[in-house]
Amino acid sequence: MPLAPYASHHQHTRGRRHAEPASLNTAEQRSEYQRDRDRIVHSTAFRRLVYKTQVFLNHEGDLFRTRMTHSLEVAQLGRSIARALRLDEDLVEAIALAHDLGHTPFGHAGQDALNECMRAHHDEWGGFEHNLQSLRVVDTLEERYPLYDGLNLSFETREGILKHCSAANAQRIEADEPQGVARRFIDHTQPSLEAQLANVADAIAYNAHDIDDGVRSGLITLEQLLDLPLFAQFHAQVMHEHPSLQGRRVLFETIRRMLSSQVYDVITATRAAIKASGVATSDDVRQAPVLVQFSETMHAQTRAVKQWLFQHLYRHPQVTHTTDQAKDTVRQLFAIYLAHPQHMPAAFAQRSNVPRAVADYIAGMTDRFALKEQERLV
Repeated sequence: MPLAPYASHHQHTRGRRHAEPASLNTAEQRSEYQRDRDRIVHSTAFRRLVYKTQVFLNHEGDLFRTRMTHSLEVAQLGRSIARALRLDEDLVEAIALAHDLGHTPFGHAGQDALNECMRAHHDEWGGFEHNLQSLRVVDTLEERYPLYDGLNLSFETREGILKHCSAANAQRIEADEPQGVARRFIDHTQPSLEAQLANVADAIAYNAHDIDDGVRSGLITLEQLLDLPLFAQFHAQVMHEHPSLQGRRVLFETIRRMLSSQVYDVITATRAAIKASGVATSDDVRQAPVLVQFSETMHAQTRAVKQWLFQHLYRHPQVTHTTDQAKDTVRQLFAIYLAHPQHMPAAFAQRSNVPRAVADYIAGMTDRFALKEQERLV
């Protein structure tokens, strides 16, 4: 099926920061966005995601989600919706697989601790933020090619990776890259539909897999989840159609139906928004409001799920106890590396901006490597 006229057509990409020839295999030539996806999958930062926390630390259980499994689930949801909307599936997948490359060990707890450390040093970037770090990974920190740093991804993939950006940081990026990936935060315009879609797929995946992991951990129960209208609705359907169903099959089937409902809702609501906006090209998309969206009803329901999880799972005493320990680990490592840069590899230790070098080094760690370093140094 041909792409919609308002999709991101790879033939019209705004290119890469370093010019490159087209894919060498002319018989089965990859698109620019396929090349981006392949570079991301083969990167060191992507492999590290398998040992980085989503909610539960990697060593707490073999079946809990990690940053890698989360990224794969986002990519799967994104591709499914993109196909229905006739958007570029490869661009959505590339953004989804790369969007968490800059995440620290220990999930948001690690990010918060590293942000506190960097703010104390009045860093020009105002602290630490994982979206900005993900862009930093693909632009600078990956070392795979002889002629440039980073992965040299296309503009459209890099733009999608930079999901959030403060006005001050946008100005700094703009100074280095005029009319680049941060310009939209200055002009208050929108990214491509593919970038918008990766953002929504991220939210859908979060709610579903955190419910699953929360029940698996024993910190929340299926009975508690019945307080959520979205969950209760599909749980009732499952029990009506399969009255003898028991155990985890009930949970899995309920979550599956929740996911399907959200996917179909996004497809329907987005089609309506695109039609109402009258956009005809990808450039029109940038001047329009956000078009990839839930219906009002589904938006309220998914927001309720997120708030419920925040209260009952993310703030559960057992989770907060673990995250407090994780924050201490990051703070201790930061202090030691700052005082003794020689404990880091030479590529980091010899940089002039020591605090940022320390942040880059810690952010690249997996959970278990950070814990081993803490044991070694503390």
